[in-house]
Amino acid sequence: MRLYRFAPALLFALSACNNSPRESVSKTQGPNPPLEQPRTSVVPTVNVAKGEGWPAGKTPVAAESLKVNEFAGGLTHPRWLQVLPNGDVLVAETDSPGTDKTGGSIRGTIQEMLMKKAGSSQGSANRISLLRDADGDGVVERKSPLLTGLYSPFGMALANGELFVANADGIVAYRFQPGQTEIAGRPRHVTNLPSGYNHHWTKSMVASPDGRFLFVGVGSNSNVGENGLEMEKGRAAIWMIDARSGAYRIFASGLRNPVGIAWNPWSNRLWVVVNERDELGDNLVPDYLTSVRDGAFYGWPWSYFGNHVDSRVKPPRPDMVAKAIAPDYALGTHVAPLGLAFSSGAALGARFMQGAFVGEHGSWNRKDPSGYRVVFVPFTGAQPSGKPIDILTAFRVGDVAYGRPVGVAIGKDGSLLIADDVGGKVWRVTAAATQPLPPKPATR
Repeated sequence: MRLYRFAPALLFALSACNNSPRESVSKTQGPNPPLEQPRTSVVPTVNVAKGEGWPAGKTPVAAESLKVNEFAGGLTHPRWLQVLPNGDVLVAETDSPGTDKTGGSIRGTIQEMLMKKAGSSQGSANRISLLRDADGDGVVERKSPLLTGLYSPFGMALANGELFVANADGIVAYRFQPGQTEIAGRPRHVTNLPSGYNHHWTKSMVASPDGRFLFVGVGSNSNVGENGLEMEKGRAAIWMIDARSGAYRIFASGLRNPVGIAWNPWSNRLWVVVNERDELGDNLVPDYLTSVRDGAFYGWPWSYFGNHVDSRVKPPRPDMVAKAIAPDYALGTHVAPLGLAFSSGAALGARFMQGAFVGEHGSWNRKDPSGYRVVFVPFTGAQPSGKPIDILTAFRVGDVAYGRPVGVAIGKDGSLLIADDVGGKVWRVTAAATQPLPPKPATR
């Protein structure tokens, strides 16, 4: 009955999505974007595309000078990729473990309905599969399960003769060498991770260059701490874990949902993309790309983009706001950045030689949709230096999502690989065979 009374307000919020003037997301991008005043309402803005998968013969649209092809299809909600030194690609076929029920509340029920509409919460395959393009034609010939019976696996890392897997509740390691097509041995338990009620369940991971440590992104258990800060212990943070002993410490905190995580090859520093908070308006708060400093605090939940206070969080903590660090670069509001890969080793042409590729899963809390694309953020030296450039678009057409990009990775051949969870595919982007010639100089 309570849900019935809530439904008209929700339907109003949904219908309003189609009647509002278009608001550009570009003004919320860059190193120091202007931030509007927050706008709150009893019923949040909801604009969710229905996840349907790709019609036969249809693909995303690649940027000029690039082309796209299906690297692998027939996958079950593929979200994360790991490229092995021999060129094989591991893909995590995974989804939520189903523990985010919000106590059976109206909000939780509606959230579950919307996630199913978007193509998620259909049950997790709990599998890591191996993809092999044996003849090098850019299309996978072999697709086989490497590991099964996992628990919503996500991040993967190869170090010291072991394959590390970040399940939703902890990290395990398997003896493994590139070239293997199956793993028979039992895993070694490395450490537990925050689990139970698991609002942000994904656990991304990257190894340090020397393989000694694992850096793991652990998202918050809420939007802005509304489930109680006791439930946020160890969350909204990046963990630094000893790969051998499992001993850990919090490397950085105040990062609401840090997902894509990678080493910047031009600074040798850790970088991450972060999903910021919702329900403060179409143009707040920008999701971001940032370097991560050891011991730094980035504001969540008490503030955003440095010292901009979120008055919804009680009790206030001016001491925490005072030490909050502003991120390096805003990607735009509600774009939901998940994948991150630096362009080192990529072979997509001179325009994309130095920068970062970001998979933007797409908005739900914005009247005018944002994200639903893969972008390239150009860098000069070790820092972002320009607006994002579209690499792959047309994942969402109107109110339908044919696919949604998640993890991105650079293949051994220099191609860009993209996991598409709704589409059930891995896409491959390469330089077009023929590049357009520059215009001839005018003759007199």
